[in-house]
Amino acid sequence: MKRNLFLKILFSYLVIVCLSFFVLHLLVRDQISKIMINGIEQELMHYAQLVDLSSPQTMHEHLQQISKISKSRVTLVDGRGIVFADSEKAIVGLENHLYRPEIQQARLRGSGKSVRYSSTLGVNMLYIAVIIKDGGKIRGYVRLSRPLHDVQSAVEKVYQSIILAMLIGALVSLVVALFFSYRLAAPIRTMEEFTQRLRDGLPVGSIRLSTSDETRTLADNINYLVEELKDKFRLANEEKSKLMTALTSINEGVVILNKEDRIEFLSPSLAGILSGQYVDFLGKTLLETFRNAELQKAFQTFKNTRRNVSREIALGMAESVIMSVSLSEVQGLPGEERIMIVFHNVTRLKKLERIRTDFVANVTHEIRTPLTAIIGYLETLQEGALDRPQDAKRFIDIILKQTQRLNRLVEDLMTISKIELGEVTLHFENVLLPDVIVSVLQLMEAKAGVKKISIENRIPYKIHPIKADRDRLCQVFVNVLDNAVKFTPEGGQVTLDAEEKAGGIVVTISDTGVGIPREEIQRLGERFYRVDKTRSRELGGTGLGLSIVKHLMLTHGGKMEIESQPGRGTKVSLFFPLYAE
Repeated sequence: MKRNLFLKILFSYLVIVCLSFFVLHLLVRDQISKIMINGIEQELMHYAQLVDLSSPQTMHEHLQQISKISKSRVTLVDGRGIVFADSEKAIVGLENHLYRPEIQQARLRGSGKSVRYSSTLGVNMLYIAVIIKDGGKIRGYVRLSRPLHDVQSAVEKVYQSIILAMLIGALVSLVVALFFSYRLAAPIRTMEEFTQRLRDGLPVGSIRLSTSDETRTLADNINYLVEELKDKFRLANEEKSKLMTALTSINEGVVILNKEDRIEFLSPSLAGILSGQYVDFLGKTLLETFRNAELQKAFQTFKNTRRNVSREIALGMAESVIMSVSLSEVQGLPGEERIMIVFHNVTRLKKLERIRTDFVANVTHEIRTPLTAIIGYLETLQEGALDRPQDAKRFIDIILKQTQRLNRLVEDLMTISKIELGEVTLHFENVLLPDVIVSVLQLMEAKAGVKKISIENRIPYKIHPIKADRDRLCQVFVNVLDNAVKFTPEGGQVTLDAEEKAGGIVVTISDTGVGIPREEIQRLGERFYRVDKTRSRELGGTGLGLSIVKHLMLTHGGKMEIESQPGRGTKVSLFFPLYAE
């Protein structure tokens, strides 16, 4: 429990007062007693010198007179210690005094004294002895004794007076000590309350003291440190705000773990992948949040080695998101180090890599097929088929057909590449859809006529014109109609409709063809993707037609949608936006 500074000062003062009284009791009282006894001793020595032994006849009266004046008992002792005269008692029956301490001292030094308790009187007695000589011969001793009850009484009075004076002084000192203690404790208490509010994070101003001593200097120093601390906190908060803004705005997912290995921060972009608000994950462990074995292994590896660790993991309910994960340590105070985990979404890169691999494989396959046929028939011709005109003509027709197919493949690849690289320059103008459709149908009449497929044009002539590149628009309709005719059986029908809705024009091309399974529709528009690969190649398709349509529609600001059912035909919807003039 914190002790109050005021009480500490008061307690120290009381200890000092008690020690003072204790020292007074041990030393002062004895010194006063000694001083008063010394005074009585000198007085008795003086009276002892007045004793006259020259007249034995008046000896008793003389001793009575000395005793009265000196207020003491006077005793005469001869050289052998026998009492031969006493001012108060008869000498008969008195014991030998030779070995009394004061007599022995007088025998050796000429005078002696002794203080001892008298059981008869019940008080301490002072005994003074002076040697009496005659011609160098010891004739005896004069001994005076006085009770010290008067001394003790006087000592008590003086001691009480001193005690009273000290008590008065102590009370005055106490008042002064209380005053100065309060004066000292008040500013310290003010600074304590100020620093407590500062520690609790409460708003504080500055310390205001009316003093001019060291406490004022201390308060000024605290105010200076507080202002410096506020500046540092402000800078730290600004840097933290910048950092948090950066972490929350970047596409990369960031997780920061505290020293207890619990999530302290999780970026919103990563929370979206985890299908939750990032605040829902705060305070949880890495395993509770992600439940990913590979991530947990990487985390344990980092904990054991304290070295940067990188892994690729799959996240999401269906593990459809591929993440490149990097674990590193965030430096801080000793024992306050944190762990930062950066999640980089590489799903698109992996997909593009897969597409690239598939593209290379598909291009290789698509080129190899006609080339193999061409080389095979050329070798056949070289081996003697030229001598058989009918076979040679048939082989040359096949070679020509495969060469044309190869040429279409190269042209389609170049078209898609140019569109993706932005190298295709579109010349936008107001285009009337009926005019474009009429010109395209003229190109498709012969092909549709071979299969006896009727093409019905229902597009109204007064439909609103669109902003488009005429040549590329023709390419779009040619590819869509070519697929419709290609996959529609003999005697089938292809229908074209158009209507204005939702700020644009929707052109639909419907056929009565073989149809497409539902699970295959979403992949239409991918390069080289065919629903029926064998039949498509037989019909001369490259697998790039719908991919070209898809890219050209995007460059026009539109989109393509496909609806189909197996055996019930296919409907392709092309949406063209209308722009304000």
